[in-house]
Amino acid sequence: MDIKQQLKDKCQEFLNQRLKTIQNTIDDILNSLQSETKSSAGDKHETGRAMLQLEREKAGHQLSDIEKQNEILKKINPESKHQKVAFGSVVKTTNSNYFIAISAGEITVENLGYYAISSATPIAQLLLYKEVGNEIVFRGTKFTITEIQ
Repeated sequence: MDIKQQLKDKCQEFLNQRLKTIQNTIDDILNSLQSETKSSAGDKHETGRAMLQLEREKAGHQLSDIEKQNEILKKINPESKHQKVAFGSVVKTTNSNYFIAISAGEITVENLGYYAISSATPIAQLLLYKEVGNEIVFRGTKFTITEIQ
């Protein structure tokens, strides 16, 4: 399987795991809201409900963010080849390896580490539109692009 497809799959697993965690959080909040309704009364009750509503709203925003990340990930074509660094590129450098997609942290594929990063991150902004052989300086570290897929 192509390295880009493997990285895309790992990013999808990352999003699926986040989705599962947030759905569990939402379920817990809904259960707590229902038990709050049954057991409490007065100011303490209202404060508890307000806190749970805030948590539910926060979880809803996280859910929305995951949906956006999923849409971004769907736009990556693992078959595409790039001469210059672009969205969806796998970039190998003398320092680190990157997958310009979504921010999903470090991913290991075929015993190599890659940082899955959003194209909006500072490092991605430096890499975008560069070619093999170009040098980049990031946070005082100089490195060279050795391969783009």
